[in-house]
Amino acid sequence: MTHAPQPSSGASVASLSANRDPGSSPVRLPAIPAELWQALARHGLLVPLLRQSVIAAAIADVSVSEQESAESRQAWGAANRLGSTEAVIQHLKSHGLSEADALWQAELPRRINRHCAEHFSHRAEQRFLARKNQLDQVIYSLLRVEDAALARELYLRIAEGEADFAELAAGYSQGPERSTRGVVGPVPLLQAHPALAELLRTSRPGQLQAPLRIEQWWLVVRLESVRSASFDTDMGNRMARELFDEWVDEEVGLLLAAHRPA
Repeated sequence: MTHAPQPSSGASVASLSANRDPGSSPVRLPAIPAELWQALARHGLLVPLLRQSVIAAAIADVSVSEQESAESRQAWGAANRLGSTEAVIQHLKSHGLSEADALWQAELPRRINRHCAEHFSHRAEQRFLARKNQLDQVIYSLLRVEDAALARELYLRIAEGEADFAELAAGYSQGPERSTRGVVGPVPLLQAHPALAELLRTSRPGQLQAPLRIEQWWLVVRLESVRSASFDTDMGNRMARELFDEWVDEEVGLLLAAHRPA
């Protein structure tokens, strides 16, 4: 594959907003004819197209080295299970891609990561601190049944040491945790139902909680451990990417708001 050219701006253009990330020069996107806009919207393709167009415009000036480009091509081929030149040619043909298009796809993740590092990494730690409670992970044991009396009985058997939590969960629990003998996680704390998340947040590892009712279920819960999130390189990259994704969504929203249907 030859080195990918930068995306064309097209003859008719629509400007992105001035609310851009620091250091980014103004970019312009090709205008979409009204009939095509309507057809794309009807089939659920408009927002994905706008999103990818905003991303392409934002990273158009990001460069990669020859070695990085070669590594990107190799990763792209492996991801698409293309083990030969013939397989690559057939893939391009079946997807309507040029070699330049394929190279653009291959280099896209690396270009996005570089753009995020340049324009959003300075806000990554602040983002992490604001979201830390959501990023902490927990492991807990869960047993759920619909009968309140049964939940109370099982809770007392565990609390008094008459039965093992895992055995009771495997035998009685009516949720998917039955297949894991009651063990859930590690998962982000706030992935759980808000009432359960609050219970876990205020629990100590090893603390068994009395039955808690959530909707039609009665839950018996024991927090096993907490994995506190830390701000390292990987977390910084993740937070920078989240900030970038939010910016892209905002730009797409502005483009949609600016559109005036015929």
